[in-house]
Amino acid sequence: MADYSIFESRVEVRPDDIDMNQHVHNSKYLDYVLAARYDQMERCYGMSMGAFLERGFSWVVRASYMEHKRPLHIGDVALVQTGVEEVKPRGVRVGFEIHKESDRKLVAKGWLDYAMISLESGRPQPIPEDILEIYSI
Repeated sequence: MADYSIFESRVEVRPDDIDMNQHVHNSKYLDYVLAARYDQMERCYGMSMGAFLERGFSWVVRASYMEHKRPLHIGDVALVQTGVEEVKPRGVRVGFEIHKESDRKLVAKGWLDYAMISLESGRPQPIPEDILEIYSI
């Protein structure tokens, strides 16, 4: 990940995250990253998703990439690290790594490209300077 701060959140594996192969279904890993980002937006940056919505903004995923390294199982705790990797005029790339808490081994890594949109128009929106400053730590 890049020159910006990296933050970590704990996510416990739930029974309904488990698939027929007795490990976390691949789709749940993106849920873990989203949960971590929501936590970190409020706790670490001091600007929650609710604050974006109040200002008439939201974020949508334009593209995503993930490499799975090893599975998580029931009873595991995921440590989800995320950080801004790149700022673009109308969006950001957020990198992430998911580690298994018990041994700190890498479970998955990747990135998400987010576009900031106007809630009114649904169209991409330039990121305001004050928001860039908040998220540039």
